[in-house]
This record gives sequence, structure tokens and C-alpha cells, in this order.
Amino acid sequence: MARHLNLVQSDFEKLEKRVLPRFPFCYLIFKSENSSNRVFEVKDISHSGMQLALKSGNSGEREGGSLKGEIHWLGKSLKVQGSVKWAKENRLGVEFSGQATQREAVDGFLKIENFANSLKPLHKEELGLELPPKLKYWLRSDGPVEVFIWRHNDGELSKFQVLIMENFIEWKDTKGLQTGRVISKRDIDTPLISEDEFVFKLDDGIDDDKIGMAKKLLTNVDVDKLSQDALDFMLMKLS
Repeated sequence: MARHLNLVQSDFEKLEKRVLPRFPFCYLIFKSENSSNRVFEVKDISHSGMQLALKSGNSGEREGGSLKGEIHWLGKSLKVQGSVKWAKENRLGVEFSGQATQREAVDGFLKIENFANSLKPLHKEELGLELPPKLKYWLRSDGPVEVFIWRHNDGELSKFQVLIMENFIEWKDTKGLQTGRVISKRDIDTPLISEDEFVFKLDDGIDDDKIGMAKKLLTNVDVDKLSQDALDFMLMKLS
């Protein structure tokens, strides 16, 4: 079975794996106000929390501790505070505080329109990236959002994946739509390419809220980042 279509099933839930390319740079960072004043990459973020990583060294944070600082992203900034839910060497998971003012600020920061505006067309960039041969389009918005669009040998689109924070939306030729949630992600770098292995918990049916998020994202993507034909095709398959 292809590496990006490995299937894992149990008596309780249906899980699927995807191996997807990873952009090696991150512009979404968190500057801690703790005594160490460390700068972390924000590996993942959602409305409830974020996963942070240091390129090297130990974070020095402990489970149950508090963390306060500022998220910076493409000229925008957001002050946040929360509690450390887990800590492993250079990575940690942070749950945002439940204060109403912070919830509103995080929700505003993580608007779909902001994601769409900050998407980078990596298939157009001259960055020396080694892309999979059938990956036709790749849009990325620093952790919260990625869009992968694949082609058949004849050039026709074969499938696409949309990742919006922890939400997963996929369409595949002959199989159709499915939605799910990201439950884990790990680096599986090789000497030639940087990749992530995602594990998704699939929904029992199609989650209309996830489909709605994907459609809202795509309707706000500029045609200079992705062809109008590709946008129209994806929106048709999501309808």
C-alpha cells in the first residue's frame, strides 16, 4: 500500500496515516516572557492551545507550570498565557487560559481570512525544495493551514488534502470526500526530503463544519497563488 495511504483499524475507531512533505522553515513563533526568554517555533495551534518546539536545547518548562508571552506571525502579534499540559525535552503543549478576553483575541487571530491571506504557494517558490513528483500545488500558512493538490500521470487532479489546524478534509478520485481530526504528527526526515507522518481519526460521516471551513478558506485564496481552474475544481468537489 502506498506510503501516504496506510490504513490502521481497531475495534474502536478508524485511523488513517498520510505522509506529506514538510516546509523546513516556520515564521510563526512564540516569545516567552518566562525567565529564559526563549523563542519557540509554533508547530501547531488551535483555538484551545498550541504545540511549541525549540530547534535545540531543553525548554526548561514543566508540566503544570504557567507560560506567558507573545505569538508573532507575519507582522501580527498576540499576547497569550496558559498552562503547560505536557513537556518533552524541546517540545511542549500549552493550553490557553479560559479568560473571555483571551478567547476572543485568539479567535480573531485564527480567522480563516487571515490564513487565506498568508498562504504561500510553495509550488511556485524557488527554494530548492524536493517535492513529490505528483504534487501539483502546495499552499502553506505556517502551521495552521496547508493545502496539498495531487495529479494523475495525465495531469488531471487526483486528490487533495486541506489541513486547518486539527481539522482534516480530503477528496480522492473514485473515493470521494472524507473528514477527520489530526491526532498525531511526527517528523520522518530523510537525507533528501523533509516529511511529516500524520495520523487522522476519521469521522463516521462527512463533517459539514469542516467542509464549510475548507470552502471558506478556498473562496478567499487569490488566483495568483492557485489557478482558478484548481480552485473551481476543489470547490465543486466540496459542494
